[in-house]
Amino acid sequence: MNAVDLTLWIAAGSFIAGLLGSLTGLGGGVVIVPLLTLVFHVDIHYAIGASLVSVIATSSGAAAAYLREGYSNMRVGMFLEVATTFGALSGAFLAARVPVSAIAIIFGALLLYSAWTSARQPHEAVHPSGPDALGTRLKMDGNYPVMGELREYHVRRVPLGFGLMYIAGLLSGLLGIGSGAVKVLAMDQAMGIPFKVSTTTSNFMIGVTAAASAGVYLRRGYIDPGLAMPVMLGVLAGALLGARLLPSARVKTLRIVFSLVIAAIGVQMIAKGMMHGF
Repeated sequence: MNAVDLTLWIAAGSFIAGLLGSLTGLGGGVVIVPLLTLVFHVDIHYAIGASLVSVIATSSGAAAAYLREGYSNMRVGMFLEVATTFGALSGAFLAARVPVSAIAIIFGALLLYSAWTSARQPHEAVHPSGPDALGTRLKMDGNYPVMGELREYHVRRVPLGFGLMYIAGLLSGLLGIGSGAVKVLAMDQAMGIPFKVSTTTSNFMIGVTAAASAGVYLRRGYIDPGLAMPVMLGVLAGALLGARLLPSARVKTLRIVFSLVIAAIGVQMIAKGMMHGF
C-alpha cells in the first residue's frame, strides 16, 4: 500500500470514528487509537498523539453546532473543565512512565467499560425533578429542546461529578482519548443531566481536555503531522455530520451498535497488550 492509499484509508476510518464519537459523546479517540495500532500498526504513542489532535477537531466541529441548537450547557462544561484539565496534565506526564503494553491493557479495559455503559441504558434516565442547592447556587440549571419545546432540568451532585471529571481527564491524557464515556456517565448518571445535554456538553469539553495533554505529547515529538492531518480531517468531517444527525438519531440503536464494536476492539487491545505490547 502506497502513501496516498494509506492516507485515504486512515482518513476514511477517522471519518467513521468522528461520526460515532460525535453522536455518542464518547469522542473519536475511542476508535482512532485501536484503528491506528491494530489495523495500521502505528506505534501507540504516535497513535495517541494523532488521536489527541483529532479529539480537538471533534470538539471544534461539533460543539459550535450543538451550542447553536441549544443542547450544550456551557456553564457546566466550563466548571467541570477545571477538573478534567488538571487530570489531563497528570495523565500526559504519566504516559511516558507507563509501559506501552500496560497502556494497551488499560485502554482495552476502558473500551469494555465504555461498551457496557453505552449499552446498559438505551433510554434516557428519569432524574429527580427538584433543584439541588449547590447546582442552583452555581446557576447550572438549564433547558434543552424536545419536540419543538424547551424542557428544563436541574444539575445535581456537583462535587461527585467534579471528582469523576478529574478521572476522565487523567484517562484522556494517558490514553489520548476524549474519555467521553466517563464524562457522559458523570453528567447523565451522577449529576442528573439529560443524555443529549450530557453528550453535547461532553463534545465541547473533550477538546479542552485534549488540548491540555496534546502540548505534552507535542513537546515529546509524538505528534506526526503526516499522520495527524488525515486523522484530524476525517474526524472533523464525521463530527460535523454527526452534529446534524443527532437531533433525529435513534439513541437506543446507536448505543447498541457502538457498544458491540468497541467491545470487540477492547478485547483485541487487551489480548495484544498481554501477549506482546506494540
